[in-house]
Amino acid sequence: MISANFRYVRFINLLLLAIFLLWTPAVYGASRTEARWERQAKNVSIVRDNWGIAHVTGKTDADAVFGMIYAQAEDDFNRVETNYLNAMGRLAEAEGESAVWRDLRMKIFIQPDELKKKFASSPAWLQKLMTAWADGLNFYLAKHPEVKPRVITKFEPWMALSFSEGSIGGDIETINLARLQSFYGSESKIFIRKSRQTADSPSASASRPIAFR
Repeated sequence: MISANFRYVRFINLLLLAIFLLWTPAVYGASRTEARWERQAKNVSIVRDNWGIAHVTGKTDADAVFGMIYAQAEDDFNRVETNYLNAMGRLAEAEGESAVWRDLRMKIFIQPDELKKKFASSPAWLQKLMTAWADGLNFYLAKHPEVKPRVITKFEPWMALSFSEGSIGGDIETINLARLQSFYGSESKIFIRKSRQTADSPSASASRPIAFR
């Protein structure tokens, strides 16, 4: 007859084995990703002149993009992140309700799902450049753990396309923010208030819901 103590020990061993099996792929995957970044970084040279200007060279175009965005993050990561929060209509996640209308206006032009589709349909050479862009930023964050992103803790290649709205597309500045707010009126304010209450409730998720995201 199996004693209760034996069953307890067996249960603990099985639990530890399950934790190990779940933890190993994640750690191994992260290690492989960082090793890939390290290999690409060896193909890049960043030399700053007497004025601090970064001169970037790489063996390939993708290497140059990797080094260029890494150097830009060194100069001002907060500005880089803020630019993309604004471009993706996610500024309110960092700056609060005051940025909701700017985010909504951006969402009229930029939709993440559409950007992901455009990335998937892009030619291989362009995908490599966008992947290098995301890798350069993620490598910077991995090398500088003291830098705390306000929102984006992992950059993805498709995000580079969020700046595709420009002179050849619609003119976003023609949409007046005050008129946009007036158009949606009190209903949107109620939605924002409910979102905030949900975020503050004990049962709410750790992530904060954002209006119009």
